[in-house]
Amino acid sequence: MTPTVGYLTKRFPRLSETFILDEILGLEAAGVPLRLYGIMDPGEQIVQPDVARVRSAVTYLRPAHGWRQRAASAAAIAAAHVRLLMHRPGPYASVVLYIVRRRRRRAAVLHFLEAGRFALLLERDGAAHVHAAFAHGPASIAHFVHLLTGLPFSFSAHAKDIYLSPPDLLAEKVAAAEFVLVCSESAARTLRGIARPTAVAIRLAYHGVDTERFQPAPADPLSGPAEGHAARPLRVLAVGRLVEKKGYPVLLDALARVREGGRSLTCTIIGEGPRRATLEAQVEQLGLTGVVSFRGACTQPEIVDAYRAADVFVQASVVLPDGDRDGVPNSVLEAMASGLPVVASAVAGIPEAVVDGAAGLLVPAGDASALAAALRRLCDDPLLRSHLGDGARRHVLAHFDRRTAIHAIAPLFTNAPPIAREVSACA
Repeated sequence: MTPTVGYLTKRFPRLSETFILDEILGLEAAGVPLRLYGIMDPGEQIVQPDVARVRSAVTYLRPAHGWRQRAASAAAIAAAHVRLLMHRPGPYASVVLYIVRRRRRRAAVLHFLEAGRFALLLERDGAAHVHAAFAHGPASIAHFVHLLTGLPFSFSAHAKDIYLSPPDLLAEKVAAAEFVLVCSESAARTLRGIARPTAVAIRLAYHGVDTERFQPAPADPLSGPAEGHAARPLRVLAVGRLVEKKGYPVLLDALARVREGGRSLTCTIIGEGPRRATLEAQVEQLGLTGVVSFRGACTQPEIVDAYRAADVFVQASVVLPDGDRDGVPNSVLEAMASGLPVVASAVAGIPEAVVDGAAGLLVPAGDASALAAALRRLCDDPLLRSHLGDGARRHVLAHFDRRTAIHAIAPLFTNAPPIAREVSACA
């Protein structure tokens, strides 16, 4: 019988983290027994419809608001740590000493306290392995559980959780983990550089995308690829949280430059976030009112329709001063699977998906002029749009299909023989 895997993420379910939802559904479908845990409930009003398909219930380590819940949680944590101290005094004392010497941070103490309770929940639920969905908080808690109990653990690393984590702490987690899944070769190189002595545990793990859900819009049998496009504005689409690293100010600047050249276009931006008011002010300042629309947060079925209604997808990602950046945004893969030509920044893992000239166009990060030039090319050349869109779809089918991705990583969770190559994929 396949042992149960305790799967820990930071917040679940989150509307923007469809790759986590897809991985959970894929592993369950592949026969991996999962028990889900979240550090906290995101409390979002909009939830992806596919959340209803998840078999496992979710247990949260941090309580909902309210003094009764917090008091009950504190009592459960205290009881868990007393039991761990009584039954495993040696490992418990070693972990406390490790925190005092190496990890004297408030976050580390909080994660240690949560790990005590998590360890008992895992024992209660019969979990034989822990997988953390991110390299920061979830992996820290899983690492503490491992140190306290000896339970094997693994984790996934994506973008921010790699680039903003203390390198020495990240190296310790990699050294202790059974394996680490990394969602771009660019990020894998960074992580291998940080944890060079134990880099064999790191496996390239591309995001997968549901290529049956995300498909091109049905072709109009009455018009060829070059007909019917010049008379209407180019329909540009961007999907992603309204945060700084997504580069929306660069996109808006580029749109204004294209319009100054006499070309007509519209842009729909799907996503929510703290930068919305600033971006709306920029739209007004650039004279793009009525050209750019913000749709806010949307579910996957709504986004499928948006891809099919668009002509071009743009991902204008940038690298922030603190090093934060994207990995391979799922929205890029969804757009490519939908047959859209993609214009994207050559940042981190994006060039691994968007093959310049064959499956899209790459531009330097933060360069509004180059982005505008690429959009002008696509405005003026419907045949190029068609060529790049077809190439994008083929590339995703060949390298980023969700089912292939899940079949590659499922054996890692079931203790089956290792896969033939060190490249796997995460959905």
